[in-house]
Amino acid sequence: MKLNDEQIEALVQENCTLLDFLRNQLGATGTKKGCEEGECGACTVLINGVPMNSCLMLAVEADGQEITTIEGIARNGELSPLQKAFIEKWGLQCGFCTPGMIMSATALLKENPSPTEFEIREAIAGNLCRCTGYAKIVEAISAAADAIKEA
Repeated sequence: MKLNDEQIEALVQENCTLLDFLRNQLGATGTKKGCEEGECGACTVLINGVPMNSCLMLAVEADGQEITTIEGIARNGELSPLQKAFIEKWGLQCGFCTPGMIMSATALLKENPSPTEFEIREAIAGNLCRCTGYAKIVEAISAAADAIKEA
């Protein structure tokens, strides 16, 4: 597989989830382990650019795929515009849901650089947050869209 632009070869047990493989074997601990049932979105990664719950996918299914985790969206030590917006707009509190939210929003902004509030809320619908009430998250994603357009 290709993980965050780096080719990876590894042996995995056939019943190992992509989530466990990323966290335990590759050290990509930004991908969070939440419900392990595909309900919370904390483990969201991009697989070939599409947001997916890594807890619902076996690691062996990632063979030949391009995987992007939260660790892979910063470039040259600089946070992405979306990561910066989450900080600047207070789109996070405890931070547990943040990586999954950012991964879902990254896919949205790549596909739709000018989303409406409804489209933003729809894109993050699979990501649960217990702290923020979502308003600041939506605001952060909207601000990132504006920043990306201006760049």
